[in-house]
Amino acid sequence: SADDRFGGSMETNVVLRSDGHIVWDSPAITRSSCKVDVSYFPFDGQRCHLTFGSWTYNGNQIDLHNRLDAGDLTDFVENVEWEVLGMPATRNVVTYGCCSEPYPDITYTLLLRRRASFYIFNLLLPCVMVSFLAPLGFYLPADSGEKVSLGVTVLLALTVFQLLVAESMPPSESVPLIGKYYIATMTMITASTALTIFIMNVHHCGPGARPVPPWARRLILHHMARLCCVYEVGESCKSPQRAPGRRAGRGDAGVPGESPGEGEVGAEAGGRCPWHHCLCHHDGLLRNVIYIAGCFRRHRAAQRWTGEWKKVAKVMDRFLMWVFFLMVFLMSVLVLAKAA
Repeated sequence: SADDRFGGSMETNVVLRSDGHIVWDSPAITRSSCKVDVSYFPFDGQRCHLTFGSWTYNGNQIDLHNRLDAGDLTDFVENVEWEVLGMPATRNVVTYGCCSEPYPDITYTLLLRRRASFYIFNLLLPCVMVSFLAPLGFYLPADSGEKVSLGVTVLLALTVFQLLVAESMPPSESVPLIGKYYIATMTMITASTALTIFIMNVHHCGPGARPVPPWARRLILHHMARLCCVYEVGESCKSPQRAPGRRAGRGDAGVPGESPGEGEVGAEAGGRCPWHHCLCHHDGLLRNVIYIAGCFRRHRAAQRWTGEWKKVAKVMDRFLMWVFFLMVFLMSVLVLAKAA
C-alpha cells in the first residue's frame, strides 16, 4: 500500500457456520501509486496496476487464483473526471533469486479515461477562438493604430490560459498535447506581431521612400493581389500612371503657353524698357516656373511612391492573413486528429 498509515483494518465480526466454514470480511482502504502519462492531456487514458500477493507465504503454502477474469465494479462510484473502461485481472507467478519457491500474485489493471468535456469547453475552445483572432490583426487598417495592440492582447490571453493548463495538470516530464498546441499558437502569434510591425513600417514610409522595385511591383501588386482577391489595388495602381501624364501635359502646355502673355507684356512695355531687359526678365521668370514645376513633379512622384508602398503593405496584410488562418486551422485539425 502507498498509504502513509499502513494497516489498520476495520474490526468486523467473523461468520462461523455449522460445517466449520469461517468467513471474515475485513474491509480496508488501499492506496496505490500509478505512473500518469499526460502526453495526450486532456484526451489521455491511464493504466494503473494493482498487485495483490503474499510476501510471507510462498506458492506452496498459499496458492492465489482469481475467480473472475475482471474485477467486480458493481459497487464502483462514478467519478466526474475519470471513466473506468474495465479492470481485467491476470495471475502471475514470480520466482525471486533468493528462493526457489514460486510466489503467485493477482494483478488488476485499472483502465481509466479522462472525461475531456470540461477541458474542451474551458481550455481548448477558448484557445482556438483566441487563435483565430490573431490573423484578423492583418485585416485591420494600418491607420487604425490597433494592429500591434491586438497581437499583444491575444498573446497575453494565451499566456493566461497556458497558466491555467499548467495548474490543472500533474507534474510530468512529457509535454502534454494541449501544451504543445498553446506553445505553437503563441509562437505563431509572436511571428504575426513581428510581421505586423514590419508591414506597419512599410505602410508608414515617408516622402523620402524609394520607388517600389520592379520585382516587388510585379510579384506583389499584380500576382499576389490577384491571388488574394485585392482587386481595388489593381484598379488604383493604374490611375496614378495615367494621371501624371495628363497633368504633365497640361503643365508642359501651360509653361510655353505663358510665353505669349509674357511677350505681350514685353511688347506693351517695349516703349518703356529696352529689348534685352525684357528678354532677361522673361528668362528669369521661365526658370522660376521650371523650378516650381520640378518641385511639383518631385512631390507628386513622392506621393505616388508612398501610395505604392501602402498598396504593397495592404496586399502583404491580406496574403499573411490567409496564410495564418490556414496555419491555425491545420494546427487545430492536427491536434484533434492526434488526440483521436
